[in-house]
Amino acid sequence: MLTTALIFLPIAGALLVWLIPWASVRAAGGFALLVALAQLSLWVVALGRIDFEAGGLQEATETPWFEDLGVAYKVGLYDFSLWLVGLTAFVTVAAIAYGTWAGRERPRAYFGLLLFLAGATTGVFVAQDLLLFYVFFEAMLLPLYVLIGVWGGARRGAATLKFIVYTMAGSLLMLVSVIALGLGNGTFDMTRLSASTNDWIFLGFLAAFAVKAPIWPFHGWLPDAYREAPAEVSALLSGVISKTAAYGILRIVLPTFPEPVADWRVVILALASIGLVYGSLLAFRAPDVRGVIAYSSLGQMCLIVIGLVAVTDSGLTGAVLHMVSHGLVSAALFLLAGAIERRTATGELALLGGMARGRPRLATLLITLSVIALAVPFSVAFAGEFLILNGIFEVGWGWAVVGAGAIVLAALYMLRLVSAVLHLAPGEAVSEVQLDLRPAEVGIVGALAVALVALSFWPAAITDRVFGGEPARAVETGFEGRGGEAAP
Repeated sequence: MLTTALIFLPIAGALLVWLIPWASVRAAGGFALLVALAQLSLWVVALGRIDFEAGGLQEATETPWFEDLGVAYKVGLYDFSLWLVGLTAFVTVAAIAYGTWAGRERPRAYFGLLLFLAGATTGVFVAQDLLLFYVFFEAMLLPLYVLIGVWGGARRGAATLKFIVYTMAGSLLMLVSVIALGLGNGTFDMTRLSASTNDWIFLGFLAAFAVKAPIWPFHGWLPDAYREAPAEVSALLSGVISKTAAYGILRIVLPTFPEPVADWRVVILALASIGLVYGSLLAFRAPDVRGVIAYSSLGQMCLIVIGLVAVTDSGLTGAVLHMVSHGLVSAALFLLAGAIERRTATGELALLGGMARGRPRLATLLITLSVIALAVPFSVAFAGEFLILNGIFEVGWGWAVVGAGAIVLAALYMLRLVSAVLHLAPGEAVSEVQLDLRPAEVGIVGALAVALVALSFWPAAITDRVFGGEPARAVETGFEGRGGEAAP
């Protein structure tokens, strides 16, 4: 029941936000924030109940749905999916708090959609039935279409259209693959799927996840969507939604298609490596704050895919750690971008500059987050990237060289961002009357930064608590847990 509550508590909260005639933005947003905090509290309870030594599926619930087809409502938590559910809950709290402070128009619809998005995304991370996974994956996209199309920027129409075209194409491919794989196995239960050698089904899943991550060259929707969405929606897109694709590769593709993964490994690694370098170069050349963060996200998601496809202990562990750390840092940076845009009415780097003067809170948070993002030693980003590079080195040293080069590029584009916003001569959009971050903004972004600093001191909090301590074996056995049985 705990896993089900993690899904449906925010969805029930969304219904209440939509139905109750709230008196103000603060009232609707405050209630939505309480619901999001309640979901985060439930996650803390789940964190205390998971047996990380045993691994396997835990806190599971199963109810038949379409018995003739072997379809059921089956949900549960693995140790690695637990951290992604926690990431979802934490970033959702920050996003709703920021939206409440910013005072979004039509708050009942807006905050209800954010809560619905949180519930659907959680469903993706805990679904253990292929068809149920697909339902949550599609349900997750619906609020995003509306949030970008209604509350987005001046070019929101074009951004929404691109997002719809790309994601619908990927979703159709996934639906065909889900049906083919489920009927071929005689069950849609993800814990009972037998290994498949069918390249076409494999490619259908891979293409759907490549669009959502995104991985080069399936990233065409990314720059417009990340730039035009409200800051907190961009934070969710980059910080959480992109991780559902990496999770899909980890949970479905790797254990179900071991032979196709091995056969296509070089192709996947080549595309991900190109995307890693390409995204880093575009981030360095991007003319605006959001562009830097968006293209950086493209590169970092490609790096995560490299770690996953290596299918080594180090690569898999590093990929999960980097999913969490990148989710936190990209979400925080997008919220900071929103704060800068609210003060200057622009994110263009050429019009910014000199914002460190008289704004110590903004400068401190931006520098702290940028230092973590550029993966300096002893940061959590460095730990994740090091593990990924170590893991892919076991497959081929050339891939590790490409990854190491991209880390250098990350340092360049993050230092350029900090310099352009804080230290160059003030641009036309910057004036001395613009205030520093408000206490509410500091609290929201600062909470994400504190989590990143804590993980930098103790990355083993995650790395020692995933895959039952045996990542490659866990993938090979379908995450069944130690002793060949799912944990109770």
